[in-house]
Amino acid sequence: MAVALPFLLAACGGGGDGDSSADGGNGGGSDATTGTPINAGAPGGRVTVPAAGRAVDTSQSDQVVGTGTVASCTGEAVVQAVAQGGKIRFSCGPDPVTITLPQTAKVFNNRPDVTLDGGGLVTLSGGGRVRILYQNTCDPEQVWTSSQCNNQETPRLTVQNIGFTQGNSIGQLTDGGGGGAIFVRGGQFKIVNSQFTRNRCETTGPDIGGGAVRVLSIYQNRPVYVVGSTFGGAAGQGNRCSNGGALSGIGVSYSVYNSVLSHNAALGNGANPAQAGTPGGGSGGAIYNDGNFFTLSVYGSTVSDNTAVEGGSAVFFVSNDRSGRMNLSDSVFARNPATNFGTAGLPGFFVLAAPGQPVVTRTTFSH
Repeated sequence: MAVALPFLLAACGGGGDGDSSADGGNGGGSDATTGTPINAGAPGGRVTVPAAGRAVDTSQSDQVVGTGTVASCTGEAVVQAVAQGGKIRFSCGPDPVTITLPQTAKVFNNRPDVTLDGGGLVTLSGGGRVRILYQNTCDPEQVWTSSQCNNQETPRLTVQNIGFTQGNSIGQLTDGGGGGAIFVRGGQFKIVNSQFTRNRCETTGPDIGGGAVRVLSIYQNRPVYVVGSTFGGAAGQGNRCSNGGALSGIGVSYSVYNSVLSHNAALGNGANPAQAGTPGGGSGGAIYNDGNFFTLSVYGSTVSDNTAVEGGSAVFFVSNDRSGRMNLSDSVFARNPATNFGTAGLPGFFVLAAPGQPVVTRTTFSH
């Protein structure tokens, strides 16, 4: 049975997320087009969310993208706003819009914390060519602000009331790559009332992951909150990568509340470490967690119809030192089919964790 090995992060000062042909073309244009409203989260999810996981108050915004029309909401304006930092809202008219970015929007570590609030009407698109959003405290191109770049409190990135679609990080291998829509290393990060569809990263590789989101080295191992959000949600809308179709983390704790993760896929083959003659990967159809101590908590959520070639069509969770913990409460795991290896009694899971894990409360499992 394949078992994941620890992932060794590059030392501070690794290369940046350069604008190669895979991440930095014009992405099909930068103007906004008509779109669909954000419809995120589990309809029945009613689990109370801690204050730290709730939306940021953006009533007093620092920046506004657009001047009230669809045409004024350009991808370049989004890139510039993220680079400046602060609380960012949109004024694109009364109807839902999709804004295609010409290049990856990147957070600078010496600017104010970034909150992107789409007001439930804005979807950001990578046009099938570029990663959409990038934060990396150890990337000198984004400015070093601490000698402890793996464990610094800021920047704090929040995405809320917004959609991310057709992000593509293929070829962007800084710090292991992955994160088709969003890549985060360092600082803090949360997702609230947001939707992720049709994002992708590499299709093979033993530890690369996060078709939608990839996170590394969060400050003091605080959780990445994923609240009232949807990853996939319907056939043909799922996110995909070698591992972790929706979410991927190395030594990172996720707290998922009242969310939907469905129709995502882990596409690799050969597991981790890669079996002889294979490229590796294929684990964690929805969620891929690896490292030593970290937690995965899923509350009031639905995780269904995800697939993986190797292990854990719903969740792959490997704590190498067996200290990791998992809490599953008031949730449904359904139609995540059997894979090449799994954990008995937990359909769709492969778990190596602390004794007595996972802790399961009012949660159902079925193939």
